[in-house]
Amino acid sequence: MATYVVKTANAYYWRLLATAISFVLFGFGCLCLRLVIFPLLSCLPGDALRQRERARYTVSRLFWLFIRFMARLGVLTYDVQGAERLGRPGQMIIANHPSLIDVVFLIGLVRNANCVVKQSLWQNPFTRSPVRATQYISNDGSIDMLDKAAEALQQGQTLIIFPEGTRTPPGHMPAFHRGAAAIALRGAKILTPVVIKVSPTTLTKAEPWYRIPKRRVHFSFCVGADIDPNAFAAAGPPPKASRLLNDFVHDYFIKELATDERSTQ
Repeated sequence: MATYVVKTANAYYWRLLATAISFVLFGFGCLCLRLVIFPLLSCLPGDALRQRERARYTVSRLFWLFIRFMARLGVLTYDVQGAERLGRPGQMIIANHPSLIDVVFLIGLVRNANCVVKQSLWQNPFTRSPVRATQYISNDGSIDMLDKAAEALQQGQTLIIFPEGTRTPPGHMPAFHRGAAAIALRGAKILTPVVIKVSPTTLTKAEPWYRIPKRRVHFSFCVGADIDPNAFAAAGPPPKASRLLNDFVHDYFIKELATDERSTQ
């Protein structure tokens, strides 16, 4: 029994150290992108579109390497179901947002995706350069943001968006803002839900990085069936169609997350 307690304590403190190493590495990597990698990429031939594609591919690859690094250190495990259906032209990917690194996972999975990101990332010295080079869309809540997101989809880009707008605290069901549905109706060819489950919860809203759970965290990503926005656009004027689509997507996530809760009881 004593040996088990010691091993458990050692595993906990190792994961705490590994988490700290991971965050330091992430910050260092973002600075390297800003000071070294992006300046070098800008010297390569190609127009603005080609430069953006290189930046997005680079960020995606590095984000996925970061996730693999955390897994190797024993900080987390993960599984992804249906990843091959992500990254199609004009596809809008919507996901719930339980953890800080959800966006890192999804950008890592989808090589040339656009993404609606928190406005604060544009002022953060570590993340400012990556979001500018990749031309991710700032979630400032303006009409201009909605226009940019819809235009990106119309151009055939894949767009990742979190309709909650921020992380939902543990024990609460997500509440979706209608803006994501409005964007989908204006520009998406297909709408694909991705249900994210984290057990035990970690890196939630207002939770410091060092407050890690007692056991290793598992992230699960399940890509759901495609939703046709046109089926809702035909239901009536844009405000009604947006409400119906938002309600449909919200109910889908509530059902999937509630099923997971019942299965763990």
